[in-house]
Order: sequence, then C-alpha cells, then structure tokens
Amino acid sequence: MPNPIILLLADDDKDDCLFFKDALAELPITADLTTVHDGEKLMQLLGDEKIVPPLPHVLFLDINMPRKNGFECLADIKNDEKLKGLPIIIFSTSYEQDVVNLLYKNGAQHYIRKPANFSQLKKVIYQALLLATQDETPQPLKENFVLKGDIEAP
Repeated sequence: MPNPIILLLADDDKDDCLFFKDALAELPITADLTTVHDGEKLMQLLGDEKIVPPLPHVLFLDINMPRKNGFECLADIKNDEKLKGLPIIIFSTSYEQDVVNLLYKNGAQHYIRKPANFSQLKKVIYQALLLATQDETPQPLKENFVLKGDIEAP
C-alpha cells in the first residue's frame, strides 16, 4: 500500500464523512483524506491543474449527491483520459441490484453499502483500500464487486 494513501471522499452527508474519517483514523495505515460534499465540487477538484496530479489513490463516491450525482461523476471520470484510471469505490446507503449492475458496467471498482456499525465500517474501508491500492488492479469479477468487509482490520 502506498504511504500515505491519498483518498478522496465525495459524500453530501457530513455525519457519514465524520464516521468515515473516524474509522480511517483507527486503521493501521497512513492516509491523507480530502472530502467534498457535492459532485460539482468533486469534478472541479479533479479538474484543478494545481491539485491534480497526483490523482488520489482511491475515490469513495456517494451516489445521491446534490448538483451532480455519483452516476454523472462516474461517467465524467471514466470519459476523461487523465482521470479514467482512478479507482472508484461507490459508497452508498442504498442497495438495488439493477443500480449495482449499472455501476459495475460503467466502470466502478467496487461497491460498498454503508454499514451502520462502526466496526463493520472499519473492516470494509480496510478491505477496499487493500484491493484498490494493489498495482494495476483490474475491475474484479462481478461476483466480487460488492464489498462486505470480510477482511479483518489488524
């Protein structure tokens, strides 16, 4: 895993952002986390030449955000030559199989349904980071797309 891991979290729910930050702080990794609260801000940040490069190692992307939703951001990122290699992990409260299938088809790396339990959140973030920061990781097989936090964080 790179040290530090540069992470970007796009989520309009400020409580979920704090929950994520707290979980990340308890993991045995060094991470630099930036958060944005809507899709327009995300795309502005990723398009800002003063900030990018370097790209974050991983983007955690909520689906339901104001101004520009996660579907639109995913499509914009995957259609941008400079951004398309960015691993994107969908991080959402909802879970509908048709939506998950579409996100997989559109190039997301993994899908996480936000757990309500803090311990489970730590596990699933750790699992996502292990998988997404492996060198040249291709998109997984469809049956491995949804992460459930099966890996214990040390």
